[in-house]
Amino acid sequence: MIRFIVFLAAMMAAPELAVAQQLPTDLLNVPVDGSVAAWIIRTFGLLTVLSVAPGILIMVTSFPRFVIAFSILRSGMGLSSTPSNMILLSLSLFMTFYVMSPTFDQAWQNGVQPLLANQVNETEAVQRIAEPFRTFMAANTRDKDLALFVDLARERGQNIPTAGPIDYRVLIPAFMISEIRRGFEIGFLVVLPFLVIDLIVATITMAMGMMMLPPTSISLPFKILFFVLIDGWNLLVGSLVRSFS
Repeated sequence: MIRFIVFLAAMMAAPELAVAQQLPTDLLNVPVDGSVAAWIIRTFGLLTVLSVAPGILIMVTSFPRFVIAFSILRSGMGLSSTPSNMILLSLSLFMTFYVMSPTFDQAWQNGVQPLLANQVNETEAVQRIAEPFRTFMAANTRDKDLALFVDLARERGQNIPTAGPIDYRVLIPAFMISEIRRGFEIGFLVVLPFLVIDLIVATITMAMGMMMLPPTSISLPFKILFFVLIDGWNLLVGSLVRSFS
């Protein structure tokens, strides 16, 4: 995680500092030639990347599966705000770093370190950094979802090569819907026992004639007790981590 943060800082700061040292002090009297225009475009691109960084984190990592499963768990237990959104997002974020740590390490070793050592240029470094993420997404994307976006791209007149690495234009959206689907699958399996508890409690309360008493208020302690007794967090997190290829 620390390497990944340092990598982002290096990617953002190093090129701009190098170019800034070459720029004249009075930019108002300098014509906008190729070098200055390139610096402006690079700075604009950097700001754009920073603005969409949270979206990139969601698109190409395991974050969606974790946050969907945890959110469905909270809803299934009947808890509206416990654990809080901050806790669920923080847990999902750190579990994402845990699952993605081999990918981050490969990106650091293959792309960031050679770039910092001036062994490769920025274009090649970006390609090396992106390749581990491509491998991770391809391993966790359903063939059916991938084929869907390949067909949609061809229907729109886009040329998607079938040989070689998978194009990011089809890989990223296919990976996202695959992650959402798996998150809902795991969420269904998590919620099912709580639904059974709700049905049992509702049947008992109806049989006892307590129609005015909400069954959910009675079943909530039993659902929490059940989840604690089976060590639910350990089982859920372990299953989520093992579900990644």
